[in-house]
Amino acid sequence: MTQKLTILFDLDGTIVNTAPDLMAAHNHVMRKFGFEEKKMEDIKSLAGKGAWVMMQRSFKEEIKNQETKKAMTKEFIDFYAKNIDKYSRPLKGLIKFLDWAKSKNISMAVCTNKQESLAVDLLKKLDLHKYFEYIAGSDTFAFNKPDPRHLTDVVEIIGGDLDKTIMIGDSEVDEMSAINAKLPFILVKDGYTEKSENEIKHVALISDFVGFEKVIEKYL
Repeated sequence: MTQKLTILFDLDGTIVNTAPDLMAAHNHVMRKFGFEEKKMEDIKSLAGKGAWVMMQRSFKEEIKNQETKKAMTKEFIDFYAKNIDKYSRPLKGLIKFLDWAKSKNISMAVCTNKQESLAVDLLKKLDLHKYFEYIAGSDTFAFNKPDPRHLTDVVEIIGGDLDKTIMIGDSEVDEMSAINAKLPFILVKDGYTEKSENEIKHVALISDFVGFEKVIEKYL
C-alpha cells in the first residue's frame, strides 16, 4: 500500500513529557557539584537542544572550567540514562492517535536532538518504539535540527515524500527545522522553549493528541 503521509515528531515535550526526569538529572548534577538547582519552568526553557547545550546554558557564566563542564555533562547523561522513564509519560491521547495513524498507513518517525541511544531506550521503555519506522537522534547523522537534513534524510530513508510530510514539535528549533525543510509545522503548546506560541510560526496548534485525527485528516 502506498504511503499517504509521513509525520515527523520531535520527542521531548512533543510526544513525551520528559521534563520531570530531565529536571531530576539536572538537579542531581547541581547538588553533586555544589551548584544551585533549577525549577521546572527553567528546565523546560533549557531542554530543547540536547543535554550538552542544556547544561551549557544552565551553567552560563558561573562555571568557567571546561573540564568541570564536561564532568557535569557526563554525570547528567549517566544519571539520566539510568532514570530515563521514572516520571516521563506520553502526552494525553498520543497512543490512541498513533494506533489510528498506523491504521491509516501513515508513516511515522522521530527527529530529536536527544542522543539516539537515549531516545530509542526511552521509546522502548514506554512501548512507543513500535510505532516509528525510524528514530534519528542528535548523533545519528553529522548534523541535527535545525538543519533540514535531519528531517529530509529521515523521510528519504523511510521512503516518504517530502510533499506529503508534516513536522510536529514544541519549540523554535522544530519550527526552524520545518521551515528549512519546507514542511508544514504543527506546534504543541507549553513546550520546552523560551518563546511563546505567538512567536513560533505554525499551521496548527495543539495542547495534546486528543482528537488530533481531525487535524491530520485534511492532509490525507
